[in-house]
Amino acid sequence: MSKSKPKSLTGKQETPISKSNPAKAGSSDTQLTAFDKAMKFFHKRDFQGALPLFEDASKGTDVSIAHTAQLHARMCRQRLERDSPQLKTSEDNYAYGLALANRRELNGAEQYLQRALQLAPRGDHILYTLALVKGLQGDISSAAGFLSRAIDIQPANRSTARTDPDFHDLLHHQPIRDLVF
Repeated sequence: MSKSKPKSLTGKQETPISKSNPAKAGSSDTQLTAFDKAMKFFHKRDFQGALPLFEDASKGTDVSIAHTAQLHARMCRQRLERDSPQLKTSEDNYAYGLALANRRELNGAEQYLQRALQLAPRGDHILYTLALVKGLQGDISSAAGFLSRAIDIQPANRSTARTDPDFHDLLHHQPIRDLVF
């Protein structure tokens, strides 16, 4: 039995990538890793997370992965455009941000709440919700800043935060505790 190179499905001989070209193997492995991670996001319908990974995978050396990644990147862009709500008012942005916060999609919630705040800078309910979102993200300093502004505009926010179950865990942090009690 002679030792020949393994044949691919097309009948052509294949050279093991890792032996013939180690640099190409690293590039191909990186491309495949990015594509695999992107597919996990894609299947979770997290098109925002998948898009940059598909774009990275589309720049790799494996042509078939690059082509498939380009197709998936295009699908992500289309779905993001289609799924993106067209919100014009402060209250629209606030309501959508609040819905995202309730689903614990905190980055998206913050984005829409910031837009709402730009449109209504003295919206105490917007500031209050931003405080909650920033606190849940672990940014206690920003959370305290937003809560302080909300209390300055509407002092009743102090007692609301004290009894709000969503704020319960945040009350263990001194900056928040100082504002509320």
